[in-house]
Amino acid sequence: MTSSAAEAKATPPGEQGGGNGLLWVLVAVAVAFAFLRPRAPMDWLRLVDWETVGALAGLLAITQGVEKSGMLQATAQRLLARTHNQRSLALLLTASAAFLSALVTNDVSLFLLVPLTRVLANQAHLPLARLVVLEALAVNAGSALTPIGNPQNLYLWHRSGESFFAFMAMMGPTVAVMLFWLFVAVWLLVPRTPIALKPEAEATPVQPRLLALAGVLFVGFVVALDRHWLLAGLGMVFGVFLLAYPRVLRGIDWALLAIIALMFVDLRQLAELPAVVALLNHWPITEGWRAYLAAIAASQLISNVPAAILLDGHVRDLPALAAGVSVGGFGCVLGSLANLIALRLARVPHGLREFHRISIPFLLVCAASALLLRLG
Repeated sequence: MTSSAAEAKATPPGEQGGGNGLLWVLVAVAVAFAFLRPRAPMDWLRLVDWETVGALAGLLAITQGVEKSGMLQATAQRLLARTHNQRSLALLLTASAAFLSALVTNDVSLFLLVPLTRVLANQAHLPLARLVVLEALAVNAGSALTPIGNPQNLYLWHRSGESFFAFMAMMGPTVAVMLFWLFVAVWLLVPRTPIALKPEAEATPVQPRLLALAGVLFVGFVVALDRHWLLAGLGMVFGVFLLAYPRVLRGIDWALLAIIALMFVDLRQLAELPAVVALLNHWPITEGWRAYLAAIAASQLISNVPAAILLDGHVRDLPALAAGVSVGGFGCVLGSLANLIALRLARVPHGLREFHRISIPFLLVCAASALLLRLG
C-alpha cells in the first residue's frame, strides 16, 4: 500500500480537518437567515466573494497536481534525512511559513507547506495536528507584515494611502510581538525528540511532467488572477487537468470551497443585522485601544477580512484597526480563513480541538502583549 493510500484509509473524508461539522452549522445558519431575512436568489449569490472562492478552487487543483506528482514525498525524504529532531523541524516549517506568507500571501504559503507537512507525518512519527496549527499561526503572523501578505492588509493599505514600506513600518512592532510568541510556542509545544521514521512504504514515483505542468499552471493562474481573468484562469487549470490528468480533480476538497462560500453568506448577513450596526454606531471604538479590541472581537465572530471592511467605516485609527484584525486571526478558527484552509489541507482528525487548545491561549497572550506595546 502506498503512503497516500494508507493516508486515505486512515483518514476518512468525513474526518478531514475535524470533519464537516462546521459545514453543516453554516448550512443551518444560512437556512435560519433564509426564514428570518428572506432575499432574492441573486442577492444570495452576491453575498459570496467569488474571486476568493475561485482563487481557492484553482489553487486546490494545482496543489493536488503537485501532490500526485510525487515531488512532496521526495522532498520530505530529503528533509527528514537532514533534520534530526522534531523541534528543529517545527522551527524550520514555521519560519518558512511566516517568511513565505509575507511574500506570496498566507493562503498560498499553506498550499505549499501543509501538504508537505502531511507527507512528512506519513514518513515519520510527528505531531501532525500540532505542526499544522503552528503553521496556521505562523502565516497569520508573517502575512501581517506586508501590504500584500493577506486580504485585510491589502484592503487597509489601499485605504490608507501609505507607501509599501511605511505600511510595513507601521505593522512591524505588532508582527514582532506575534513572531516572538510564535517561536516561544514552538519551543514549548514541540519537544527536542529525535525523529523516528516509520517503516518505509512503497516509494511514490516522481512524475516530472505532472510537476512541470502544475508549475506552469500556477504561474499562469497567478497572472490571470492579477489581471482579474478569474474565469479564464479557472478554465485553463480545470480544462488542462481534465484532459491530461483527470484524477487530480477527484482529490479536490469541494467541502472546503462550500465552507468558504457559506462563511461569506452567513457572516455578511450577520454583519448587516440592525442590532450589530446599532452597536457599532454607539460604541466608542473610533480609535486607540477600544478600536484595537473591537477589531479583535469582530474577527472572532466574522473573520478578520470582513471585520476590517466592517469596522473601516467606524474606526479612524488605522494602525489600531490593522493590528487588531491581524491579532484577531488567532483564537477562534473563524478568525481567519487561513485557519480553515490549514486544517482542511491537513486532513487530520480532531484538528479543530487541537487548534483551539493552542490558538486561544496564543490569542490572549499576543493581544495583551501587543496592547501593552501600543500603550507604552
